[in-house]
Amino acid sequence: MPGHKGSAVYRRFGYGDFLKKMMDCDITEIPGADNLFQTEGILKAAQEKYARLYGVQRSYLLINGTSCGVIAAVMASVPKGKKLVMARNSHKAIFNALVLADIQPVYAYPEIISEYGISGGITADEIERCLDENPDAEAVILPSPNYYGICSDIRAIAEVVHKKGKTLIVDQAHGAHLRFFRKAEFTDMPESAEEQGADIVVNSIHKTLASFTQSAVLNLNSDRVDHYVLEDKLQMLESTSPSYLLMGSLDINAHLLEEHGKTLMTEWYENLMYFYKEADTIKGLRIIGSPLNTDAGISMDITKINLDMSTAGIDGSRLEELLMERGIFAELTTGPILMCMTGIGNTLEDVKRLIEALKDISACCSAAPAPSPEKSSVPAILKEKLQLFPVPQDKERIPLTKGAGRICASSIIPYPPGIPFICPGEQLTDEVISYIKQLRDAGEKVIGINDRGEITVARQRT
Repeated sequence: MPGHKGSAVYRRFGYGDFLKKMMDCDITEIPGADNLFQTEGILKAAQEKYARLYGVQRSYLLINGTSCGVIAAVMASVPKGKKLVMARNSHKAIFNALVLADIQPVYAYPEIISEYGISGGITADEIERCLDENPDAEAVILPSPNYYGICSDIRAIAEVVHKKGKTLIVDQAHGAHLRFFRKAEFTDMPESAEEQGADIVVNSIHKTLASFTQSAVLNLNSDRVDHYVLEDKLQMLESTSPSYLLMGSLDINAHLLEEHGKTLMTEWYENLMYFYKEADTIKGLRIIGSPLNTDAGISMDITKINLDMSTAGIDGSRLEELLMERGIFAELTTGPILMCMTGIGNTLEDVKRLIEALKDISACCSAAPAPSPEKSSVPAILKEKLQLFPVPQDKERIPLTKGAGRICASSIIPYPPGIPFICPGEQLTDEVISYIKQLRDAGEKVIGINDRGEITVARQRT
């Protein structure tokens, strides 16, 4: 991230002056500049442009990222104290919504790709199970695509959710581009959540498209949520001094998609196919979800390139280091996997550099086999459901090492990808604690543990 990959895409299509005059564009709500919280002019026009682009009822510019959008969507859909069915692999922002609105979670568990210990999609059957067991739940939220590009069947899920009279929110932070591949007639790409009937969809435009970091768009796609309520929640959560630089970049992105979307998507798609064909010849390299060798049952957004060179003795972290030595920075490592996130600003030259680097690494690497993917570092939460209790209100901090058997009161989250290993209301186990300790000992960033090695749990009654 971000998807623009630098200034070249702006300069190519005539927005070099915006980059030169950025300080002069850093304004507030002066006459003619409109107001984000009561749009009547240029910002209203930008939002209407996004509504046309995505084919939805209403679109809202977000300058506090997708995090702000998903929290507002949850708060507009679920009354205080009620239940939300949410994917267990949801982003930490949705767990923040639980705290802010005193909402009780019902966890829907994703399928697991056991070979890699990563989350796959959420099935319609799993959502139906959650709603059958919790008929008082008000809404459902899940990510699609997930961080690795794996998509859920949103159409089937929407059918289940709507049959039961509930609201479906999709965190499409990693799929803002999908709608535009389909518009460019690349029908082998997954459909967007908007096309599949989700009620609210939040898109991180900055992640894969051409706006600045921290900018996003929320799309309202039905009448199941009152747009006045949604707008009220947004104004509670967004800055009262919204950045015109961020909103300007969103407007430029919309113009690029409107005027040049087919060209940009075609170039991006062709560059990806070039990569996958070339990568298929590299010894010791496997790619999860390659369009040349699609994994059975996986709907994949191929803009996420998941590299695996473990058969050559190189795990994800080591592969990341080797690529950085060659001037290439990837997005995420998980066990044997290194994920490279492509974006609208990547060029064929970028793809060729990655191919050459991988060929060089393949030629130089050891032939020693890597450890089995079924290693002890795969956390228990990916293998089985942890015992769940009501989210604690009375809390205390204790050392992580003394946490076994205690009820988590604040998520513990490796970042990236920002998906909790242990969530509020779940009971800590020795295996989960051991895994978190391994991450910290390896120097990984883990949110939810302070500098004294303490975590937040439910206070024990004496």
